[in-house]
Amino acid sequence: MNTLKQLSIFIENKSGTLIKVLELFSKAKIQIIASTIADTQDYGIYRVLCSAPCEAYTILKEHGINVQLTDVLAIAIEDEPGHAAMAISALSQAGVNILYMYSFLWKGRGVLVMRTDESDKALEVIAENDMDLLNEDDFII
Repeated sequence: MNTLKQLSIFIENKSGTLIKVLELFSKAKIQIIASTIADTQDYGIYRVLCSAPCEAYTILKEHGINVQLTDVLAIAIEDEPGHAAMAISALSQAGVNILYMYSFLWKGRGVLVMRTDESDKALEVIAENDMDLLNEDDFII
């Protein structure tokens, strides 16, 4: 399967917890490529694409931080209005549900990172629609 490894880091929603994670990345010289935080009153889920996800996972675990490695899909789109809608529409019409998604710009193109309820079906739709599926080699810094 052509997926990316994403870190899902569970952190308490209090001062200092995010900086601990960021300092561990800095000390290990791990580059953050993209990230997003979803929060509740008590905790947050800090989702991260980075230059060395398996190494980052090990470091965070060794420091007692609750973290999971998750497979996500990433597609590159043109950085123009409507291209995200076209990509999401193709997945939706095929019955693929997106559990969550975030986006960022990379080398002049938009990147949609998503987790779906049916990765195999999503990969078929991506291939059938000639979407540009990205892999970890595309993010080598």
